[in-house]
Amino acid sequence: MIVQPKIRGFICTTAHPDGCAQHVQEQIDYVRKQGVFDNGPKKVLVIGSSTGFGLASRIVAAFGCGAATIGVFFEKEADERRTATAGWYNSVGFEQKASNEGLYAKSFNGDGFSDEMRAKVVETIKNDWGTVDMVIYSMAAPRRQHPRTGKISKSVLKPLGQEYTNKSIDLSTQELETVTLAPASNEEIEQTVDVMGGEDWEFWIDALDKEGLLSDGVVTLAYSYIGPKLTKAVYRNGTIGQAKDHLEATAKKLDARLQKSHQGHAVISVNKALVTQSSSAIPFIPLYFVLLKKVMKEKGLEEDCIAQIYRLFKTRLLAGGEFPVDEAGMIRMDDLEMREDVQSVVDEAWEKLTPQNLHELTDLKGYQEDFLRLFGFGLKGVNYDADVEHIRPLPSGA
Repeated sequence: MIVQPKIRGFICTTAHPDGCAQHVQEQIDYVRKQGVFDNGPKKVLVIGSSTGFGLASRIVAAFGCGAATIGVFFEKEADERRTATAGWYNSVGFEQKASNEGLYAKSFNGDGFSDEMRAKVVETIKNDWGTVDMVIYSMAAPRRQHPRTGKISKSVLKPLGQEYTNKSIDLSTQELETVTLAPASNEEIEQTVDVMGGEDWEFWIDALDKEGLLSDGVVTLAYSYIGPKLTKAVYRNGTIGQAKDHLEATAKKLDARLQKSHQGHAVISVNKALVTQSSSAIPFIPLYFVLLKKVMKEKGLEEDCIAQIYRLFKTRLLAGGEFPVDEAGMIRMDDLEMREDVQSVVDEAWEKLTPQNLHELTDLKGYQEDFLRLFGFGLKGVNYDADVEHIRPLPSGA
């Protein structure tokens, strides 16, 4: 199959297997160039490991720390007519490269919210590792079926209390538009918290702890985002913010528990705004991203997923002593994004934005390149005119 990008709305419906493998290789090369760690975790479980921050975390753990890794994700395999999803090809590429380096790597594809998936992973850790040193929770899903009640919840991005109107961008046409979001109902708030809050993270820790699989000094972390005042009304003060509040409260609860039982820690890492498959779907947010990207590039501050996670490991998780956290107890990897000299320029540009100066004030080209790279397109050294085998099994077969 000759694989070319097919864009529909805010997603790409195709993915290039060689391109995704090359994207993984570039991230591995970045880690190797920065330097490996001699004090990192050696057995790491990543829940939500196939794209974005989760994939970067698995790469840093494996190729930066020499860790054995287990990844959990929900991706679609290829069939005769369709490519697999990018996350599937990312995971195939990761496993192949880990195997070449003699690193343990197993992946589980399915519903990470289910007790059945937890049971499979728990059994594998029990049989293969004995204990786990680090658990990274990086789930990003639009819906969740509760494993105990069967209730299906769907997350929404809506403001609270009243409707919200602001400028946004239609990524398919690259044109400015005005978007109005209706306020969320109580049911929508509850469902968003069900999907994106901390309950499932706690269920994973419960399942591992029950079987005695958490090592002494175990660290578990989840990823969150706060964002600037520009997006506050619809993001942090909206339905997703309610879910993030629940996630952060769960971190404090787990941290107190793990300190007492395992001399361990649970912590939230607040990461910077980056191009991901999920973030591209959020109104207003992509417009902020393309403004931010231009400013951070000009100031030499821009980081992609792998750079962000490598810095997280180097300067926060493995720096020695207690993790450096803010007054709320969270690691702030958005420190560069939230600098006053960055946000003031972004705010000024937002106010000036018109259809005429959109390309001048933003880095739309860079955003589009980053977006396509998520699906394996635009990578150097990949022949996109070649006929490639698009059906590729996971080496671990899990």
